[in-house]
Amino acid sequence: MTPKVWLARETRAVAGGLRLAALYGVLEGLLIIAQAGLIAWLVHQVIMREQMLASLAMPAGLLFLVVLLRPVFQILRARTAIAAAATVQGRVRERLLGRAEALGPTGLATRDTGELASQLTDQVNALEGYYARYLPQMTVATLVPLAIVIAAFTQDWIAAGFLLLSAPLIPLFMALVGMGAERLNRDQFEALGRLSGQFLDRVRGLTTLQLFGRIPGATRGIIAGSDEYRERSMRVLRVAFLSSAVLEFFASVAIAVVAIYVGFGLLGYIEYGPASALTLFSGLFVLLLAPEFFQPLRTLAQHYHDRATALGAAELLADFESEDVAVSNATQTLAHNAPTLTAESVELARPGRGTVLRVPSLTATAGERVLIEGPSGSGKTTLLLALPGMLQPSTGHIVRALPDTRIGWLGAPAFLASASLRENIGLGDPTAEAPAIEAAARRAGVSDFADQLPDGLDTHVGERGLGLSGGQAQRVALARAFVSPASLILLDEPTAALDAETETFVIRGLAELAAEGRIILIASHDTALRSIAERRYVIRDGVLERVTHA
Repeated sequence: MTPKVWLARETRAVAGGLRLAALYGVLEGLLIIAQAGLIAWLVHQVIMREQMLASLAMPAGLLFLVVLLRPVFQILRARTAIAAAATVQGRVRERLLGRAEALGPTGLATRDTGELASQLTDQVNALEGYYARYLPQMTVATLVPLAIVIAAFTQDWIAAGFLLLSAPLIPLFMALVGMGAERLNRDQFEALGRLSGQFLDRVRGLTTLQLFGRIPGATRGIIAGSDEYRERSMRVLRVAFLSSAVLEFFASVAIAVVAIYVGFGLLGYIEYGPASALTLFSGLFVLLLAPEFFQPLRTLAQHYHDRATALGAAELLADFESEDVAVSNATQTLAHNAPTLTAESVELARPGRGTVLRVPSLTATAGERVLIEGPSGSGKTTLLLALPGMLQPSTGHIVRALPDTRIGWLGAPAFLASASLRENIGLGDPTAEAPAIEAAARRAGVSDFADQLPDGLDTHVGERGLGLSGGQAQRVALARAFVSPASLILLDEPTAALDAETETFVIRGLAELAAEGRIILIASHDTALRSIAERRYVIRDGVLERVTHA
């Protein structure tokens, strides 16, 4: 899908709001004509007919009303257009998040996190100017100058002709500028995405960089990325300022020509056509309209860069939306009896690695603790991603018959958000009440260390569990599994790098979860977990095999 088609598709969803915003802009333009006419008429009456100001109270009051109404229509137009742009941004963000969810962790593995964050923020924000300013101004820049030319034509067709002759120069130059601005804006967005990803990676690995003495090199990389983004931004600004200067020049020349014509006509130096019939009213009316004739076109030229920016962003957003999502071979049904999990003739592949694991058969039933063993890199995590549907099998079928669509997860290292301990445990079930969260914390041993913290379970922890040890973070993740209603719990190396006490908590917790009738599926090479497993599988030479002996 091309960027123009992509933007047009989004426009249809808010066409009504954009038309209303354009209508407010046109009404404001008509008020400009009325304002110019009233000013010219009042000046003519006072100077040429020597009328007293007191006798012109009604026309003056009407002029005052027109002046008050103009900002009212400006506000209505801005509010309506911004609301339409916000609607588009919300729709696009919702689709992008849905696409990211559909791609899953494996589909997003090749994408930089910072670049993806840039798409969801900066690139979506870049659409606002196109919908809030450029599109409504397109209608205003077409209808208002036309109305002004018609009004000027009623007074002097030569002056109106000057305006008509100069008008095409502005759209022509806008088109020439836009050809290069679109590409410059796309390059700017790409540079910003790279810089965002680079900066995020450096922040995440700050401890490692510090210990290995690589901070100066990382700093130079950030500086180089910043310089690239600055240079690309300056290219966009150069085009913007250059185009604005040229447009102002053409408009100023045209207004000067009209002013010279009107002045010479009023002085009697021009006798051709309607020039000899010019009055103070008609001459001043045309002079007041001349700058207003170019103002909508100049405003459109300024917002034309919003169009170029939106096209650059739309190209990148359309590319992301067009990424293929693999068709799932996994099915899930709501079971009214005991939950079961089966996989038959499954073949799993990872990008850049090809086929990494073949699963002839795997079965797990309610209350079972199933252990999947294998060396690092053998495909244990790949299998755990495939079972809930986050990685689509190349062949075969996975069937989940569960009473609840939710699936529990405990990985290593455990994921903790920048929130309180209570909120992190509540991720397992957002509807859980405080007593359920506190009970889960006690069962997982979180209360043992949380009670010693100043705010207990309401103590805030940093992103990725900053402020907690690895074992404490693992206990929080275990409490999350306790509070979750999920009947299938997947665990990836749940006892990795844990001390004996925390490992005991985890193993005891897994037994309690299984006793509740849940399916516990563990991927690990920790031999200590063999003692609690009712069913064992081992990965040998890329094939999952059932272990039938002790």
